Amino acid sequence: MQTPDRSLDQMRDTAPLVQNITNFVAMNVMANAMLAAGASPAMVHAREEAAEFAGLAIALTVNIGTLSPDWAGAMTDAAAAANDHGKPWVLDPVAVGATTYRQTVAAQLLALNPTVIRGNASEIIALAGKDASGKGVDAGDAVSVATDAAAVLARRTGGVVAVTGQTDLVTDGTRFAEVQNGHPLMPRVTALGCSLTGIVGAFVAGQDPFEATVAALAFYGLAGERAANGAKGPGSFQVAFLDALYTLDGHDLARGARIVLS
Repeated sequence: MQTPDRSLDQMRDTAPLVQNITNFVAMNVMANAMLAAGASPAMVHAREEAAEFAGLAIALTVNIGTLSPDWAGAMTDAAAAANDHGKPWVLDPVAVGATTYRQTVAAQLLALNPTVIRGNASEIIALAGKDASGKGVDAGDAVSVATDAAAVLARRTGGVVAVTGQTDLVTDGTRFAEVQNGHPLMPRVTALGCSLTGIVGAFVAGQDPFEATVAALAFYGLAGERAANGAKGPGSFQVAFLDALYTLDGHDLARGARIVLS
């Protein structure tokens, strides 16, 4: 397996253009996080241009946080175009178990075989068609409970599934990895989970999806640990987190990544 520092270096060397169809809450936070990390984000969601832009971008991310019929159409159009052009795309099934409409749209997107699915444990369990305990956008299930659902989804789509929480789980259906980096202040700042989806999209551009996803999660979690040093609370943490994404380098990641393969 390629070491995470090499994945980070490759992402920064190429500064991939990543199209993000994400929710209103996350747009600004996500774009800043991706810029700080070294990627080039583009928030393009109009149905009239979403598919065309997916052909130009190096990768695509789709977040169903603030759905509408037009946005749902843009998501499926863009995902289909990404597949047609051989571009990786990442699905973030925000609160998929909350409403029937979300389940319908997520099923349409799942049928397009995302390269990576990233969500919390309750979202992954619900996406797999099982009973979950999610509370809106928040997880009500532990990451360990979602292991079987993640493996089922990975085998069904032929892609990678990342379950994020206190300890992250990544699987492609045969390989499993735990990423132990992160800090309790991270879920205290809105849209950091959504922003992680963009970081994953940047890492998987031109790289092995499993290895790149593991590296992205370790990088993001280690940045959270570094930002927490000296932070007085979520406000100062948010500012320090952007700085950490910018300053953390491959040497730091090689020394600080806590990854367990199985």
